[in-house]
Amino acid sequence: MLVVTTPNIEGKRVTQYLGLVTGETILGANIMRDFMASITDIIGGRSTAYEESLKEAKRIATEEMIAEAQRLGANAILSVDLDFETVGQGSMLMVSLSGTAVVIE
Repeated sequence: MLVVTTPNIEGKRVTQYLGLVTGETILGANIMRDFMASITDIIGGRSTAYEESLKEAKRIATEEMIAEAQRLGANAILSVDLDFETVGQGSMLMVSLSGTAVVIE
């Protein structure tokens, strides 16, 4: 499955537009990760615990979106938009993706 943020793919022709596909995930941040992140904030540096959570949430949401596109018979997803939000007093991370499922040749 080809997944791109652009509205078209150079050298490929869209033969069928199958509609909007999405993928969402919400991951809770645990207390130990929050504690370690707060220490990192104080002393400086990157919060690898949160970076890993972000990568995992993005992976799950992407897989969900691809599965939906495959069910529709798509072989590509165009114009993918990725959005990150915190929910629940900042204790959870929400990642949502959306794009257009298409058949290309």
